[in-house]
Parts: sequence; structure tokens; C-alpha cells
Amino acid sequence: MEKIKVIINRESNTLDVWFDDAEKEFICEETGDEVILKKDRDNRIIGFEKLNLLKNKNLNIPVEVLTT
Repeated sequence: MEKIKVIINRESNTLDVWFDDAEKEFICEETGDEVILKKDRDNRIIGFEKLNLLKNKNLNIPVEVLTT
């Protein structure tokens, strides 16, 4: 894994996190907790989407990035 891609979409109020290329998405699986797992053809999780992320869409989101 080279990069993790994080997308916050205020319009749809979602958070998308990708561990691999989004183009590899083949199927999605809803977990029941407003989280959708995105999987490739080999059924490996390559990302997830969190629905209804923010109660207040205008809230600023602090981000901290840690590398080891």
C-alpha cells in the first residue's frame, strides 16, 4: 500500500477512505452501521464509506496525519 486516500464530501455528508485504487471496486457490502465496505474482485476490502458523517455539515474537521 502506497497511499491512503481520504475524501470528505460535505454535499453527500460522507467519508470515503481508500486503501487501494478506487477503480478496482467490484462490489459493495453494507455493514448495517451506516458503513459500506468496498471490495475488489478477490473480495478484499479496498475501502469504506461512512454515511451521515456529520450532524453539522459546517463543522470544521481537524486532521492529523501520523507516519511511522
